[in-house]
Amino acid sequence: MKTIAVFPNKEKYQAVEVVDRLVKYAENKPINLVMTRDLADRFKHPELGIDNVHEAPLDLGITIGGDGTLLGFCRDFYNKGKHIPACGINIGTVGFLTDIEPDEIERKMDQYLEEKYRIVERNVLHGSVISGGTKMLLSHAMNDVVITKGGVARMLHLGLSIGGYRVGDFKADGMILSTALGSTAYSLSAGGPIMHPAVKAILITPICPHSFNARPMVVSDTESISVHIAAVHQDIQVVFDGQENFSLQPGDEVVVRKAMNPARIVKFEDKNYFATLNNKLWGSI
Repeated sequence: MKTIAVFPNKEKYQAVEVVDRLVKYAENKPINLVMTRDLADRFKHPELGIDNVHEAPLDLGITIGGDGTLLGFCRDFYNKGKHIPACGINIGTVGFLTDIEPDEIERKMDQYLEEKYRIVERNVLHGSVISGGTKMLLSHAMNDVVITKGGVARMLHLGLSIGGYRVGDFKADGMILSTALGSTAYSLSAGGPIMHPAVKAILITPICPHSFNARPMVVSDTESISVHIAAVHQDIQVVFDGQENFSLQPGDEVVVRKAMNPARIVKFEDKNYFATLNNKLWGSI
């Protein structure tokens, strides 16, 4: 019997139909579906609701939404010290990370039960801040940690250090520190390269730098990267996977490194990364 937690995006109306299909599919299968009580009530399946879903002995987490829903699940469980394999059903717009399209649900669930899948491990970034001499863990990110300004138009003054060596000082709208998995997210829009998600590296991409020599850099994932906030204005934030943000003060230092444990994502053998790039990004297939 497989215990599978279902995490639908409450903002997407298509999620109702997908939840219903999963419940119907599981009726005669060795599957125990569970949801948080609030989600179970919202999607009219109160029989699936349990308390403390993070403490349940889960075999898999299925998200219903886009990449953001999958990222949110992984970060939420990771921050609680849980490393549950995850798989996403895509009802979003792009869906780089989600591996199941709506017309594939029953077939892919069959493959999961038949163990015709693999679990890939992807780097997670650990982000902390040194403020007033005190170091505090903020959160984790699968895609990226972004230092950015809020509504203030002035550029940020950022000091970049890698492995304890001061690389340089930059004026820019911000800086993106991403995993290889996150190279196709915000970093790509800011001019960063595409990296295969299995590459063990951290990508550093300045956002609109006021200098021609401030270019994206790829460094080893064994490096610790520090960004010192030298700007004098107050509206500065560090954002994890575009979903969780914390305020920064001038003089703070954001420290990013590879987290101890990777995230675990379920992939099916018929999904090729480069075909996904063509289909989702370039549209040539």
